[in-house]
Amino acid sequence: MTIPTITIKQLLEAGVHLGHRTFRWNPKMSKYIFGSKNSIHIIDLVQTLEMANVALNEIHKCISSGGKILFVSTKKQATETIANLAKATSQYYVNHRWLGGMLTNWHTISNSIKRLKKLTSDLKKENTGFTKKENLKMGIQRDKLDRSLGGIADMKKIPNMIFIVDTNVEELAVKEAIRLNIPIVAIVDTNSDPTGINFPIPGNDDARRSINLYCELVKQTILDAQKNISKSAVDEVDKKEKEGFVNKKKETEKEEKKDNIKKETSKKKSKLKTVKKISKTILSKVKSLTAKKTEK
Repeated sequence: MTIPTITIKQLLEAGVHLGHRTFRWNPKMSKYIFGSKNSIHIIDLVQTLEMANVALNEIHKCISSGGKILFVSTKKQATETIANLAKATSQYYVNHRWLGGMLTNWHTISNSIKRLKKLTSDLKKENTGFTKKENLKMGIQRDKLDRSLGGIADMKKIPNMIFIVDTNVEELAVKEAIRLNIPIVAIVDTNSDPTGINFPIPGNDDARRSINLYCELVKQTILDAQKNISKSAVDEVDKKEKEGFVNKKKETEKEEKKDNIKKETSKKKSKLKTVKKISKTILSKVKSLTAKKTEK
């Protein structure tokens, strides 16, 4: 197990020590603050270094045991880096908007993911069977779903760990993770609330350089952990995936059966309607003929 080494010099160069203005602080962060200069709080980098090592150790353990991490940050500075990190390490990410109940209401979210996958597969076809306007609408809907759920499209279950940049912005994600007892690794600035976070890393959560440094360290740990994944963990993951695949097959078969039943019922109804229409026309013709005969 090799965890990337961090030095205080690296942290200083990335601007990790710079907090928010003194009037924008959270008193719960006082134990992580070294002091203040020019009305800006300075974070204690010795504690940051220790806590970062602890957090990286936990990430390594999670990945080496076959777990998955969800990276969350909807800040403009972090959207690209978070997405690249998740893609490079084959993890999950949310970088556009945290939808309410993304973890606590997983059943509804999984249905939305199914809808997204269906739309993408339909739009890839050459002959979609829809008009231009319908295709346009479907494309807009697909893009909207992809922005919010594209990073978790392959997520079959709730993740084993969550990595958050700025707990104030991602307050909903923190609450949901606490409710489901999912361990949280988070970057906490001087204006953040560290309560409920299992592995906080005190540091600047606004500067691009500092976010890039955190992501690079996490990337190195995950890539190292993936090399050391135990065979038993891999077998367990494969088993779970197979079970999930079998369940998916059963669900699709059920859905197909339901669709076929619906089609059959609709056909029967349409036939009945046509029969009723024909009978009505015949009756009206008979009535008109009888009326003419009586007149004569």
